[in-house]
This record gives sequence, structure tokens and C-alpha cells, in this order.
Amino acid sequence: MELAEQLSTKRRRKRSHMEQNKPSIDRLSSLPDSVRRRILSFLPTKLSVRTSILARRWRYLWSYVPNLIFVNWENQEIINRVMLLNKSQSIHTFALYHNIECSAYQLETWVTFAITRRVRRLDLYFQSQFASLPRCLFTCKTLVCLRLENCGHIPTSGAVCLPRLEKLYLTYVLYEADESLQYLISGCPVLEELEIDSCGAIAHCKVSSPTIKRLVIDLRWGGNRLDINTPAVRYLEIHFTLLEHIKSGPLDSLVEAEIRLRNDDMEQHDYLYSRSVLEFIGRLCGVSKCLFLELAFSTKIVDSLVSCWTLRFRNLIELELKADYRVLSRMLENADNLEILIFTEFCDEIKGWTKPPQQVPKCLLSHLRIVKLFDIEDEKPVLEIIRYLLRNSKVLNRMEIAYGELVDYEEKLDMVQKISLFQRGSAACEVAFVAFRL
Repeated sequence: MELAEQLSTKRRRKRSHMEQNKPSIDRLSSLPDSVRRRILSFLPTKLSVRTSILARRWRYLWSYVPNLIFVNWENQEIINRVMLLNKSQSIHTFALYHNIECSAYQLETWVTFAITRRVRRLDLYFQSQFASLPRCLFTCKTLVCLRLENCGHIPTSGAVCLPRLEKLYLTYVLYEADESLQYLISGCPVLEELEIDSCGAIAHCKVSSPTIKRLVIDLRWGGNRLDINTPAVRYLEIHFTLLEHIKSGPLDSLVEAEIRLRNDDMEQHDYLYSRSVLEFIGRLCGVSKCLFLELAFSTKIVDSLVSCWTLRFRNLIELELKADYRVLSRMLENADNLEILIFTEFCDEIKGWTKPPQQVPKCLLSHLRIVKLFDIEDEKPVLEIIRYLLRNSKVLNRMEIAYGELVDYEEKLDMVQKISLFQRGSAACEVAFVAFRL
């Protein structure tokens, strides 16, 4: 038996040694050219070019890749040479992420090259300058997706015709005037997705389009007036600081929305201002799935909002709310089908909702299953609201309570003991205490 085992061991070692010394098979090079071009198309062009040294079959393969992605290329002549050597008849993606200055003539040369190759996606990002955009960009017949960052200027005159453009992303872009944005949008007849990050470049933002389905507008760092007319929009996201005016046309197709409105100007609490905000929120009443709503206003503005509140969110299933507790009370009273509630308090002066809803909201009696409360502190008005929700939510499965950032260990323990004794309207309800969440 020992001899047989020794012979078996020797054979295994020999076989292992032969396998180790067996020449490796280049399976990647054996793939068809079309497959290898597809693989290279996911790489930045600099890495794609480097594959030319792998083997003879790889030498010129990179020049047939339909994507040109230049990331921090310092030598502009090399970029020019790579473009000249590219043999692809059409360009799917042309992306230029540039961290050094280039002349307007040089940029126009690169963009013109992409346009003549029937480019479908164009990304331009300049880190060290606001690059001047060539006018030929605004009449490209093949563009489907355009992304501009640190570029300008968007014109108010001249030809704008982008008949196939479906996606447009504008980040820190300069505009000749506030009207430039709408002038650009009007030349995009099939636009479906629009994202704008203004950074103070536009004071009065106007967006009107019958085709846009996804709209994201971030005016946190500038701009104080917004008008939108996008009846086909299904997803709407707005970030607005120092809001002075906001207005919207019908949003009957809306499925999801994330709205962050901030203005703690103590002088701005007039009735007309509050009504304009309330009218805009009224446009969100048709949301059929999920609504994130942040209303960071001074107490006087909230007083005016709450006193005029008659809005009903009949279809709303999930609500994430960051606002005064009195706004929470109004939302619960007017969202009969609400199933998931996520709440973070934003309070200027008044804690709690001063008085509970006159009647138990319908959503608490028959629909509300999950409640998450964030930044909770050991204060009587807040604990009374938790008591109310636990007692009156008849089908609640889980309440999750996240302590406030400044709550110490003794306060946490005291909260747990108090809340654990609260009556629960649902026998299946589980209460969980978790760490602070931003």
C-alpha cells in the first residue's frame, strides 16, 4: 500500500509540474476583432492605445474603436494625432476631460471632428477654464446625449437644432442671458432628460418642454426664481436656496419627486410668497409613488403655509419629509394611502405640532406600515408625537427611531424606557432604536 501511495504522489507531482510549465494560452487574442473592439470601447483611449504593444493582432485595433475618451491628456498634439489615426466611420462617444487650457480654435477642431463622424454622445469637461463652445455644436444632427461642465456660453441667438438630443446635462455652464437656457431647450424637440446645476450663472430659470420626462434642477448656489412647464415629467428633482418665486404648470404624469426648498429669510413671510409655494406643492399632489419634500422655512412662513393648507395627496405611497411637525400633521391628514413615512424635523422655533390632528388620519388606521423618525431628541413634544403615532397606527409593522446627534447615553436610555411603555395600536409593531443618520 505504501509503495502504491508513493507512486501516486509522484504522478501527481509530475502532472502538476507539466501543467505549470505548459505555455499559457492567450484566449483574449483569440476572440473575434468585433468582440475585442467592444472590450476596448469601455477603456479610456490612453489605455486602449497601449494595447497595441500586446501582439500583432492588437497593433491597430484601437484605431477602430468608436469611443474616444480623453482623460487629462496634457499633450494636445497627441490628441490630434490619435484623432487622425482613428478609422471608425462613426463615433459613439467623444469625451474630453481636460485639466489644461486650450484655445477656442483647438476645441472647435475637436468638436468638429466628432460631429463629422456622426457622434452620438459628447462630454466636455474643463477643470481650469470656462471653455468657449463652438457654434457647430448646437446644430449637430446626430447627438443623442450632451454633457457640458465648466463651459460657455449658451447663446440667445443663432441656430439651435438638435433634432435627436434626448439627454442634456448642464453643470456650471455660462449663459449669455437668463433666456439662453430656454432658447437651447426649444431647439431639442425630443428631449427627455434634463439636468441643470447653475452655480449662480442664471437668476431666473425657465424650463418649458412637452417631452421632458426626467428633470433635475439644482439652484442651491445661485438663482432665486423658477418657472417650469413640463407636463410629461415623471421624475422631478429640485434643489432651491433663497427661493423668491417658484411656479409650475400641470404635473399630471409625475411618479416620483424630490423637492428641497430653503428660505429662512425672516423678512420674507408675506401671504403671497407662501401662497406661491403652496400652489407649487399643490402641483405635486398627483405623485403616485414616492415624494421627498424638504421645506426649510422660517416659523412665520410655515404658519402661513399651514393655515392655508388644503392639499390632498390621494395616490402617495411613500413620503420622506423634512419640515416642521405641523407640516407632518397636515400631510398625514391628507395622504390617505400612505404606507411608508420617513421624517426629519426642521424647526425654527416651535417644537411639536402644538395639537394633534382633530381626527385620526385614515392612513394610520389602514395603510401606514413603516415609520422612520430621524434626529429625535428626548423632548416632551416630540415624545408625544411618537406616542400618538404608536397608539393610532393600527397596521404598523415597524417604527425606527434614530437619536439626534447630540443625544448622550443617559438621554438615549431614558428615551428607550419611555417609548417602550407607550401603548401600541398594532400588536405586530416593532420599535427599533438606531444611531444618528445625516
